Amino acid sequence: MAGNSYVIANREAVKQSPKDCFVANAPRNDVTDPRFREDDSLRYTDYMKIFWITFLILTLAGPLWVIFSGQIDFSLDYRTANRESTHIAPDPLQHPEAMIQAYSARAFNWRGIFATHNWIVIKPKNSNTSIVYQLIGWRKFFGKEPIVIGPDIPDRSWFGQKPHIYFELTGKKAEELIPKVDAAARSYPYADIYGFWPGPNSNTFPAYIARQVPELGLALPSTAIGKDFLPPYQFFARAPSGTGYQFSLFGFLGILIAKKEGIEINLLGLVYGIRFHPFAILLPGIGNIPNNGNLY
Repeated sequence: MAGNSYVIANREAVKQSPKDCFVANAPRNDVTDPRFREDDSLRYTDYMKIFWITFLILTLAGPLWVIFSGQIDFSLDYRTANRESTHIAPDPLQHPEAMIQAYSARAFNWRGIFATHNWIVIKPKNSNTSIVYQLIGWRKFFGKEPIVIGPDIPDRSWFGQKPHIYFELTGKKAEELIPKVDAAARSYPYADIYGFWPGPNSNTFPAYIARQVPELGLALPSTAIGKDFLPPYQFFARAPSGTGYQFSLFGFLGILIAKKEGIEINLLGLVYGIRFHPFAILLPGIGNIPNNGNLY
């Protein structure tokens, strides 16, 4: 009876394929063992799934939050949208000192899901008038100069979107830098060219000014799509804040490392990254997490 059991057991063993005959605790040869190759392939596939799911979450979370938090009014008509003062600019009668400011507001309509519009304002010493420096792309489509430099209300709503001030420099240093800011604005190399995405656009203009006047220390919001579009034939440049450097391939792809901006990775104009002072995670659409009150 015991002999028959031995024969039957051996017959069952012979029926098994060589792959099934591996001893459970036998050492594996990582080069030839098919189990290793299968496990490695599964591991790689799992990692890639996790990567792409995480990437999609990080990319879409910000724009979806902007939509569902009601920050964008999709019903507005640009011809009738609010362009009045929001009364956040300092009163020049109470602030006679020279001043340089940077403003940012959500872009108009669906563009605001992803991007902000940025502009620079200067007020000379003892002047009651602010000079606004900005680029308005659709002026070009009506045969007008896209660049607008001149006296204006500094804190206008950007077609229904309330701006905020994220940079301010006052006093003697501002007085010294105002002529440099003006000269840089007037030397902008894309004055007659406008490209909505990835640039040169309205955010390429203030970023160019900031690079030409690094003493400003102006770091634009990560949502200022177009800021990484560099002057012609340049792929490496100083960061807008002047505290680091960046590589950019026509605004589509790039990396920026600077003390003020932190680390920014640009993919198709969308920025992912981290800032250290103050600490913040940078994501497309939403910008800073947490929002430190001065930057998108």
